[in-house]
Amino acid sequence: MIRSFHIAIKDLRSEFRTKQMINSMFIFSLLVIIIFSIAFGEMLGQPDVIEKLAPGVLWISFIFAGTLGLSRAFGSEMDNGCLEGLKLCPVDRGAIYTGKIISSAIIMFLVEALTIPVFVVLFNYEISGLAGLSLVIILGTLGFVVVGTLLSALTVNTRAREIMLPILLLPLIIPVLIPAVMATGKVLATGDISGIYTEMRLLLVYDLIFFAVGHLVFEFIIQD
Repeated sequence: MIRSFHIAIKDLRSEFRTKQMINSMFIFSLLVIIIFSIAFGEMLGQPDVIEKLAPGVLWISFIFAGTLGLSRAFGSEMDNGCLEGLKLCPVDRGAIYTGKIISSAIIMFLVEALTIPVFVVLFNYEISGLAGLSLVIILGTLGFVVVGTLLSALTVNTRAREIMLPILLLPLIIPVLIPAVMATGKVLATGDISGIYTEMRLLLVYDLIFFAVGHLVFEFIIQD
């Protein structure tokens, strides 16, 4: 686990040095929020309407921005010639997978933390139950990153990896998106987490299953 953190720290240092991916993801997410705020401009200021729109708007911005970031999770290593160096490290290949998950999740959490205040301002909406919403976002994001990191490694050697990744990823994250969107809507409507236990269990089970599967198959995925 310590080696996984070393890999994650290496990725985060590289990203924070340039901020290229964070800036790209945030700008993409910002554009999605702005487009939806313009499209639903006449409905802004109606809390009951915004509660129905918010889950979809937020998760669309999260998923699209996250897909952009995951496409570079292993792509940057490939471009810089570092992927072979990671393979030669005397560590379990699963540590590389876990490290990439940690760094990608942290970057996504930062982008989401910046996106939510923009949503609040542009949609003129006050979010209730922020703790419950944070829990939903954390579990949903982890499920997305766990699968996305695995598929990013799978498509890194393909010529059209930026196209192949979303084609493979989006169908597989439907079991994450459905409970995440439903739980987000319930939290925004009620302000508490008492009614989202079913969705939370589904997200947690999905995260754990795909994390275990990812560890089992990652070594074979990054083989030459």
